[in-house]
This record gives sequence, structure tokens and C-alpha cells, in this order.
Amino acid sequence: MSEEQDMITDIEVPINLKYNFTAGAAATRFLTQVKKGVLTGQRCPECAQVYIPPRGSCPACGCATEEEVELADKATVQSFTIVSIPIPNNPIQPPYIIANLVADGANISFLHLISECVNEDVHIGQRVQAEWKPEEEWTHAMDNIRYFKPIDEPTVPVDMIGKLPVTGLEG
Repeated sequence: MSEEQDMITDIEVPINLKYNFTAGAAATRFLTQVKKGVLTGQRCPECAQVYIPPRGSCPACGCATEEEVELADKATVQSFTIVSIPIPNNPIQPPYIIANLVADGANISFLHLISECVNEDVHIGQRVQAEWKPEEEWTHAMDNIRYFKPIDEPTVPVDMIGKLPVTGLEG
């Protein structure tokens, strides 16, 4: 054998990590509400932006936040990606859509899946609504929402995304 044939260029090494996560006050309140089927955000006292999930500080201006705001489980697609390449150890098989969604009543997007649609029909400004798991399966996790699915509401103009009240486009 030549030296070049003996060269190892990569290996696979299974890793099993166990770790504990402390959510913090804002995330704990958010996850407690998610277990009840309620989505909450926090409003920044400086810029008045509402974001979900709350982090205890505004991602736009860095101010501490405490005001909780109940949000709708309807949202608008701000951007999206059709994933066509499998990700190792991800149980979701491609193709699927991951999207930045802005919940009604919020100004800043969060990531979630979109399903029950033709992937090529998904578009920016599309209205979607949460498809929740059965209540008996709810835990303190955002995956209580299986995915968001398109609903029969008009497309939101790009300049209105992130500016809808909690009552939605027509509220």
C-alpha cells in the first residue's frame, strides 16, 4: 500500500451527552404558559417590540423586559427555507419547511415548522396557524405545537409583517 492509501481523512464517533438546562425566569414563565396552550411574549419598555419566546431582555435594544403579552397562535411567514438535505439524527425527513414566523401581536419572529401544504406554495406574508398536539401530550416545550399550517386568510403585505395586532390582519 502506498502512503496515500493509508491516510485516514475522517471518522464517525457517536457521542452521547447528558446535560441539565436551567431555563431562567423568562423562559420558565413562557414554558409554563406553553404547557397550558398559551403563547406569551414580552414587550420591551423602551422600543415596545413584542417578541416570542421571551428572554428577559429585548433582542433589539437590550433593555430588561418583564411585561408579559398573550399572543395568538396565528402567525405570518416572514421568511422560510425548504430543507432538502437530511440532517444526521434529525427525525424529520426532508423535504420540509422551516420558517421565521411572526405571531399576531408580536414584532420579532421565531422558528417553527410549516406543514400540511405544498412546499412550493409557501410564500412570504402567508398566514399560518398552530397545529397543537392533543392536550394530554403537552409538556413544557414548544413542540406542543407540531407545526404551523396555512390558513385561508389574505397574504400580509411585507411592510405589515410584524405589525399585526393580536387579533390578526382583519382584527
